[in-house]
Amino acid sequence: MAGFVKEDSIVRHIWGRSDTVLFIFAGASAEFALNKAVDWLYFTGKLPADPLGRLFSTVGYAKRIVFAPEAEAQQAIGRMRQIHGAVEQNRGSAIPDWAYRDVLYMLIFYSIASYELLERKLSEDEKEEVYNVFYRLGTGMGLKGLPTTYTTWLPDRETHLRSDLQQSGYTTDLFKQYKKHLGAFRFKVLKEGQKLIVPTAVRGMLQFNRYNWMASLIPLYKFSRRISLDRMIKRLMLPAAYTKQIRELDNIVNKRVGG
Repeated sequence: MAGFVKEDSIVRHIWGRSDTVLFIFAGASAEFALNKAVDWLYFTGKLPADPLGRLFSTVGYAKRIVFAPEAEAQQAIGRMRQIHGAVEQNRGSAIPDWAYRDVLYMLIFYSIASYELLERKLSEDEKEEVYNVFYRLGTGMGLKGLPTTYTTWLPDRETHLRSDLQQSGYTTDLFKQYKKHLGAFRFKVLKEGQKLIVPTAVRGMLQFNRYNWMASLIPLYKFSRRISLDRMIKRLMLPAAYTKQIRELDNIVNKRVGG
């Protein structure tokens, strides 16, 4: 049965490692805290109660779609539409189209940025392939007027960064919640990871300084993967509940590709 994403696609390589997914999560957790539509997830109460779990859930859903057969992926996309529709009905207003786009755009940007940080630079064709996968996901969600190619998407992404982000009370509260759920040390690790991967506009709004001790550790971490120490490092960096979720993300790959 054909997959939503081809088995040899660079997208499966990107989403096939939990450490790459962790950096996608780190970047998205920073940018999402600035999004003008973040109040929608405060409406349900799920985001402030468990912000990390909520973001892991979004990333996990995307990963399942990447490794799912076409029909199963389309069903999952349909369920996403239904879930958001129910929230809209309860609140009595519609989630703005640009808010859906922003989440989609985060997945595109951080997929590329995370892989390039931990692995290698992607070719233009590979970036186009990443974009195409999420373009199909977005159109399946009912988004209209998405740029049709990666190159035409780039200026639209910049427009969204300028118009859809702001520092707010939600930003401050979310970072407090991140610290509460991670603990002081792991929160520092998260912020250092965010500094490595977020775009300049996000870094400026969050007032991140330029110093980043994690940058010098990336080569060491890459070596740790070669000698199978990376799992131990990830266990140290994450609370037990989230370590389990990362293991589950790895299991998605194992089930789909027989790894």
